[in-house]
Amino acid sequence: MPFLDWVNKNHAVTASQAVPYHLLQLEQSFGDVQAAQDNLLIQGDNLQALKALLPFYTNKVKCIFIDPPYNTGSAFEHYDDKLEHSQWLTMMYPRLVLLRELLADDGFFVVHLDDAESHYMKVMMDEVLGRANYHASIYIQVRYTDKTLKSAMAYHKQVEQALVYGKSPLSKPNRPQLKLEGFEKFEYQVIEKGEGKTIELNGKPVIMFADSEYEIVKVAGNVDGLKEIWASGSILDGNSSGRFFRDYLTGRHELDGLGVLYKVPNIGDDGLGCRYFTGPKKQGATKGKYYQGVPLGKRDLLEQVLDQPIENFYDLSGAFGNCRMEGDVSFRSGKKPEQYLNSMLEFFTSKNDLILDSFLGSGTTAAVAHKMKRRYIGIEMGEHAKTHCIPRLQKVIEGEQGGISKAVNWQGGGGFSFYTLGDAVFDANGHISASVRFHALAAYIWLLETKTATVTQPHTPFIGEHEGVAYYLLYNGILGDRRPNGGNVLTNPILAHLNTVHPHTGKKIVFGEACRIGDEKLASLDVVFKQIPYELHQRV
Repeated sequence: MPFLDWVNKNHAVTASQAVPYHLLQLEQSFGDVQAAQDNLLIQGDNLQALKALLPFYTNKVKCIFIDPPYNTGSAFEHYDDKLEHSQWLTMMYPRLVLLRELLADDGFFVVHLDDAESHYMKVMMDEVLGRANYHASIYIQVRYTDKTLKSAMAYHKQVEQALVYGKSPLSKPNRPQLKLEGFEKFEYQVIEKGEGKTIELNGKPVIMFADSEYEIVKVAGNVDGLKEIWASGSILDGNSSGRFFRDYLTGRHELDGLGVLYKVPNIGDDGLGCRYFTGPKKQGATKGKYYQGVPLGKRDLLEQVLDQPIENFYDLSGAFGNCRMEGDVSFRSGKKPEQYLNSMLEFFTSKNDLILDSFLGSGTTAAVAHKMKRRYIGIEMGEHAKTHCIPRLQKVIEGEQGGISKAVNWQGGGGFSFYTLGDAVFDANGHISASVRFHALAAYIWLLETKTATVTQPHTPFIGEHEGVAYYLLYNGILGDRRPNGGNVLTNPILAHLNTVHPHTGKKIVFGEACRIGDEKLASLDVVFKQIPYELHQRV
């Protein structure tokens, strides 16, 4: 597989490892306090924010949707979209690496770009996520065909694209559902339209009728011959119950007072012709036109649901052209319509799934996820995290009726929490920051040891069990000792206490400031002691 190379790529490949872990600082919750715990809006550099999320959300995000700066050479109001090409690649690569770690095994990664960098992004995504996990490029018409542009522009760029990747073969999209509704008992495939012709099925003629004043009448047949004709409701004198008219013919062709009767050859050995519909004949109707077709078999259309392929082109030029004030926030350049995000989340997520957008912009992804009852994390660096995203999400909670609200019957409710980036977990000297609390340090240790996100917030020194190993943390105050270094030293009494907190017969790993138990006894008890902060700082 070919790889993309550029100036400073070696630095970009390792940059995510060098990013220090930061704390997430809760600033304020909005709306329902309980619901707000599931939805995060983070203001800060997204590379640092993504690293801060790893201990809590590794492998938990169902869909990542990002709309990064296009690197088009334009200077947007809220983004520096004028990066030199290699700088843009260097910016994106480590972010892709961290996003991949947050993505669930059955998750999807969607990147929206135009053609300025999309081809390079495709090669980078192949490298980071694996070429085999590429699903499709979905092309979006974002500008009207007849849009008047400056004469200096040689090309009218109407189409942008979304690159779609899965995390693994477990990533399966939600394909659009075709629901077949009606009262027809059979389906047929039209082969030819004409007059005076028949087609044979298993040596027996099959004819499908229609008069120009009627809706198409569907005729059903099988290997035993033509059996029934069912008509749609509007030609049954307003009766939509799906009942059918039947008549038995024996080779007759005649007109009666009700309408046109068609001659149908006898079918089978029972001497009967077929059942068919006849209705009021309107003046000027054309006689004798029919459809020929092959019945495809009997099925109940009221219960039939078929998976359809996801289209790879959508004309959303109208939605893009009218979305600048959606959510009651103005964001003129790069704003995406709610209709577009609604489609993406329908394809790649389900209710209560977790969505992440690390280039949140005006907050569209979070607003749509909120209305669609998904959980979400949005990251935005600039001040418009406060001036745009917070007000927009507050209006969503209040039940604003713009965007997709009517389509999804949004009535308001829910909540979200606003965070900023706090201190780094380790200071310049490698010591644990004084602002780090037990739960945060436990989450970082769990990530380093197991490469997975923490499941619950522990309230005792026991922080979890993984692959037969029990993990414990001795850190400020967890044993009730509130002194700065109190309770952080592993002694025989504390080890005995740990066995009562969470009895475990297998291997134990204990993190703490110091140990007063000899190596020989630890080995005999199958206990491994790891000293903080040194054991941690060397690995971050």
